[in-house]
Amino acid sequence: MLCKQLPAHTDILIVGGGPVGALIAQRLASCGHQVLLAEARFSVPDDPRALALSYASRQALERTGLWDHVALAPTRIGRVHVSQAGTMGRTALDAGEIDLPELGYTVRYAALARHAQRVLLDGAASVSLGTPVTRIRQLPGYAAVTLATPRGEHTLTCRLVILAEGGKLLGDLRDITPRVKSYEQSAVLAVVTPATPHDGIAYERFADDGPLALLPDGRDYMLVWTQTPAGAAEKLALADADFLAQINARLGNRAPPLVALGARASWPLALKTVDSVVGQRVVLVGNAAQTLHPVAGQGLNLGLRDALTLAELLAGSPAGQLGEPGQLARYRKLRNRDASVVTHFTDSLITLFESPSPLLKHARSLGLLALDATAPARRSFARQMVYGAR
Repeated sequence: MLCKQLPAHTDILIVGGGPVGALIAQRLASCGHQVLLAEARFSVPDDPRALALSYASRQALERTGLWDHVALAPTRIGRVHVSQAGTMGRTALDAGEIDLPELGYTVRYAALARHAQRVLLDGAASVSLGTPVTRIRQLPGYAAVTLATPRGEHTLTCRLVILAEGGKLLGDLRDITPRVKSYEQSAVLAVVTPATPHDGIAYERFADDGPLALLPDGRDYMLVWTQTPAGAAEKLALADADFLAQINARLGNRAPPLVALGARASWPLALKTVDSVVGQRVVLVGNAAQTLHPVAGQGLNLGLRDALTLAELLAGSPAGQLGEPGQLARYRKLRNRDASVVTHFTDSLITLFESPSPLLKHARSLGLLALDATAPARRSFARQMVYGAR
């Protein structure tokens, strides 16, 4: 519900009203906790990205009322085809092999964020839009948080602050240190149309000049192509026919030919992590805790698992225990393995596949073929992509 007057105190303050923050707010408000969610923007801006959501992420969103087939218009992903250009190396992950109807879905981020905001405004959690948090002071018994409002600054206290936004407030935290690794890469994004129906098959293709992914998006594909910054600028400047020709050349015969192209965009890529996801009276989830390379499409799925784990932990806690050191240590332990494994996996993929060494290229090809030939390993890998590292 929309907050008409900010309180002097709340049990839990969630900073960020995207899908991750919304999931936590919905779950905690449903079990009676006093929750305030502060979102810096009044409305969700246009965002061209299409994101891959795992089947497990859909289940988490459904349990908190954040999944709506009409509002989100998801496109199913039943199979993921992975290959390396210039070699025979390939494998495929199939939903049927792990007894699921789909491995996941492609949804437009803007549609998901707008639906989350609508659900929040109709829900039990108190929501303050257009209210950026400008300062956090950490104290043993509570946090003092300053928010900017149209009527001036407002300071409130809370037992726990949950940062579920992009990490802009990390500089305020004396016990959490951010770390940034620039990949010196940019992602080129475009809607491309295949010559034949995609049948719910996604493609991950490791080409010599950068990996590219094709995510089923309605009748089209959303292309995510990793390039150097100079390469991205060059790709954005190409004529449509030349751009499509370059993509088709890198795909070879592994995917249907692409015959039409929509608007293109690009953004820089970096790995952003922290030395700890918890501090005094503060916990970080989603992009505040880790921002990943888009290869393998794990970023939002990891963030939603953060949100679900934290929400379930807090849901069963008395108000007096919220934000206590033991509780936050428990959350850190619960999330450590999944976050570490997935972050290392996505980072290692970039390092592994960017080397032009012929010997390493041959080894990568053999690795993909071995995975394809070993059903138990392939199923285990597919489950990890859906459910995370458990």
